[in-house]
Amino acid sequence: MPSVPAEGTHAPYENRPTLYVCISCRREGTPEAPDGAEPEGRRLYDAVQGLVSELGPAAPVHAVPTICFANCESGCSAAIAAPGKWSYLMGRLGPEHAADLLTYAAAYTKAATGVVLPSGRPASLQHTVIARFPAHLDGAHLDAAHLDATHLDDAQLDQAKDAAE
Repeated sequence: MPSVPAEGTHAPYENRPTLYVCISCRREGTPEAPDGAEPEGRRLYDAVQGLVSELGPAAPVHAVPTICFANCESGCSAAIAAPGKWSYLMGRLGPEHAADLLTYAAAYTKAATGVVLPSGRPASLQHTVIARFPAHLDGAHLDAAHLDATHLDDAQLDQAKDAAE
């Protein structure tokens, strides 16, 4: 059964991360949708957006549809991003992952740098991360504390590599 965000884990409405969902994706190994049929990615976005709408300001993310992450070999894809945090691209998703994506988003929101190890994600998302991207830092935010929070030392890198395997 999919999980749902825990009570009290929502971010202030204006500070929520963004969950981008590719609406042109199809599941890995499936043929192109016949004319008029919605691709799996669109169905995933609709499921996520439906849950976000139900939760209103308590939703852990803003859901935004996008077209093509160029990750087609990994099926349906979504990405999560927030200022000052690592961003993540996930693949091998479907509409059945919608609630778990919101649970993951709640953990991402609470993590200072956005790092949520596989053990902190719902079981269905523990092996879906395709890539991560460092936080964008503009000149106004370049201070030692921020850099320390967004860049990992060698021990942390080793731990993250081990967790990803």
